[in-house]
Amino acid sequence: MAHHIQITQMDHQIPLFVQTSASEVEDGRKDDHLIEIKERLKLQRDKSLNQIFDERFEDLDNSSIKSTTIFKVNAGIRESNPDAYTPKMISIGPYHKENQELHSMKKYKLLYLRRFLQRKEGLDVESCIRQLEELKDEALKCYEDIYRDIVVKFSEMLLLDGCFVVEFIRENFEIKLRGDYPLIINVLWMRYQVCRDLLLLENQLPFFVLTKLHDMTKCPEELEADFIRMVKSTICYISPNKIPMLKSEIDGDEEKLDHLLHVVHMFCRPSEMTKTSQISNSSMRKECCNIKRYLGKNLGLFRSKEVSASIFWQSWQAPSVTELYEAGASFLKLGSFEEDLMDRTTMFDIKFENGAIQIPCFVVDDSTEAFLRNLIAYEQHSTNLYPTFFLDYADIVSQLIKSRKDVNLLRLNGIILNGLADDGEVANMFNKLGEGVVVAADSTYYAEESRKMSQHCKKPWNQIIANLRPNYFSSPWAGASTVAAVILLILTAMQTILAFRDGIK
Repeated sequence: MAHHIQITQMDHQIPLFVQTSASEVEDGRKDDHLIEIKERLKLQRDKSLNQIFDERFEDLDNSSIKSTTIFKVNAGIRESNPDAYTPKMISIGPYHKENQELHSMKKYKLLYLRRFLQRKEGLDVESCIRQLEELKDEALKCYEDIYRDIVVKFSEMLLLDGCFVVEFIRENFEIKLRGDYPLIINVLWMRYQVCRDLLLLENQLPFFVLTKLHDMTKCPEELEADFIRMVKSTICYISPNKIPMLKSEIDGDEEKLDHLLHVVHMFCRPSEMTKTSQISNSSMRKECCNIKRYLGKNLGLFRSKEVSASIFWQSWQAPSVTELYEAGASFLKLGSFEEDLMDRTTMFDIKFENGAIQIPCFVVDDSTEAFLRNLIAYEQHSTNLYPTFFLDYADIVSQLIKSRKDVNLLRLNGIILNGLADDGEVANMFNKLGEGVVVAADSTYYAEESRKMSQHCKKPWNQIIANLRPNYFSSPWAGASTVAAVILLILTAMQTILAFRDGIK
């Protein structure tokens, strides 16, 4: 039997093995190569990101966060009155360098630089720049982030602005000593505005730069008149009150000074403070603060639940001047507006004793708000100033002065010399002075005085006086009418009693 073999065509059948063409092999190699490239790029990208952030972390370690002493005022403090922190006449340092409105003072900076260079033979710009270059890195750390283009010309800025400050201070000191010293800025209102601008927190140079420039050109006549004494003589009169602190009382602290504003802060401390309590480490700050104030409100930051917020809050909050007056408190003016070397009273020496509140007299004028606000901002930003007595002063005064009537009472008692004309403006200034700042209530410099004033107003007899005074003794005529009515009532009662006794007989 013959076998028949049938041959089947395989063209349209699924093959047993996949055959790969040369082109397909090449395409596969390309895909593998692309995958390898992507993985390599990913690794490089990840590595570069790590390097970028490592560099950023290293920049943080090398940054001036911990060493900043010349701060930019934060938005919360600035927004209530931006003009109080902005120079009106001259820019010092990098923060307001680009303000076009202040560029007209550049010619005065050059004039003071020329006078500086003429003080010593052989002194020129290049030699001064070389010496300032040695301080450049340390000076840069005193500022918050500044633009790169300013950093490039930073030493030149230090020379130009620093010579202006040093020579302006010298000029004012010499005119007070001799009276005939030639003035470069000889217009009184300009000199006043410059002094105001030199005490703005954002308008400062590191103090070691100023002392370096002063020492470079110190002449024999200035051996006994050191730079700190010159600063006090020139700038401190901007203060609302006399500054009796002597230079000898801060000897040894010169190297710790941050800038001109810090020098003024040193001279303005309360008379009862010791020398060592002024410049201190942040570790000296109290850690027991239970409650704080922000924008005049209670934050309620408590460590112990046993303490009542309302009780604690009321225990230290001072009453207003009007409330004290109505509760029978008297007002005693401390110090005088005249210069007196024997008078050591400062603006901070507020006391309450035996029903009388003692307040040092002070002047309020166009520069008062900027002066107080910038010292408050410096205390708020700095970590090594304690006690913060400008913060505490603003806090206690804003509690005492709440209305036009409060200012009027202080002015009539000779405590306030109002240069703003309107008592309402003074009240408004003090009401807004503490906006945006945080005050530790139980560690305030005036906690005890506030407590005593509050207790005085809560005494029953004083509360009776407080209720009677505004209704029956609000004016001399009202008081006289009240007294007459009381006398008439007493006489009428006596007459009735006598008549009753006669009727019985």
